[in-house]
Amino acid sequence: MRKDIFQRIEEGDKPDFSDILSKSFELFKKVWRDAVYHVLTTMAIVIPLTLLIYVPLLIMISFLGGFDGPGFHSVNHYYGNNFEPPILWIIIYCFVLFIVVFIIQSLSFGMIAHFFRVCKKADTGLPEKTGNYFVFLKGKNLIKVISLSIVSFLISVVAVVLCYLPIFYMMVPLHLLQVIFAFNEKLSVSELIRASFKLGNKYWLVTFGLLIIASLIAQVGILLCFIGVIFTAYFVHIPIYYLYEDTVGFEDEIDEIKF
Repeated sequence: MRKDIFQRIEEGDKPDFSDILSKSFELFKKVWRDAVYHVLTTMAIVIPLTLLIYVPLLIMISFLGGFDGPGFHSVNHYYGNNFEPPILWIIIYCFVLFIVVFIIQSLSFGMIAHFFRVCKKADTGLPEKTGNYFVFLKGKNLIKVISLSIVSFLISVVAVVLCYLPIFYMMVPLHLLQVIFAFNEKLSVSELIRASFKLGNKYWLVTFGLLIIASLIAQVGILLCFIGVIFTAYFVHIPIYYLYEDTVGFEDEIDEIKF
C-alpha cells in the first residue's frame, strides 16, 4: 500500500549531513550544465522584466528631482519644486510592480522545481532528455506555482514584519516547498505547505546547516569576476534534493519522469 507524504516524513530516517554534502558534489559534476541552462533561461526572462520595473522608477525619480547635479537637471529645475507625479501613475506603477515581482518569483519557483526533476534523472540513472523547462508553468501546475509563490511571499512578509528573526525559521520550510512540489505536484496547495513545514520542523537544524553551507559554496562563482556564479548558483538546491530523497524518498523509482 502506498504511503502518503506525511507518513513518509513521519517514518523517514534522519539525514546524514556530511553524506548529503559529499553526494551533492558528485551530483553537481553531472548536472552543472543543466544548472547553467536553468540560470541563463531564467536570466533571459528576468532581466527584461527587471528593466520594466526600473526604467519607469528612474523616470519618476528624475521627475522628483533625484538626479539634479552638474551637467544634468531634473524637471524640477525647469518647473520648480511643485512638480508631483500623478497619483494614478503611482498606483499603476505599484500594481505593475507587484505583478512583475510575482511573475519573477513564479518563474524562479517553476524553474527550480524542474531542476529537481533533472537531479533525480541524473541521480537515478534514468535516460536524460532535453527537458521542457516550463513544465511547471503550464495548466494546473501554473495555478499552483502562482498560489505557492503568493503564499511564500506573504509568509516572508509576515516574518520580516516580526523583526526578521522568524525569517530564519521560515527559510527552511520555504526552501523545502519547491522540492516537495517537484515530486508531489498532485497535492493541493495546503497539503504542499503542510508537508514542507512538517519536514522542515522535523529536520530544521540539518536543513538550515545545509542551506548555509550550500549557499556559501554557490557564491564561490563570485570570485571569478561574478560571471562564475552562473555556474555555481544552483548548487544550493542539490543538498535539498538529497535531503528529500534520504528522508521522504520516492514512491516508485521505476516510474519515468515526464517532462
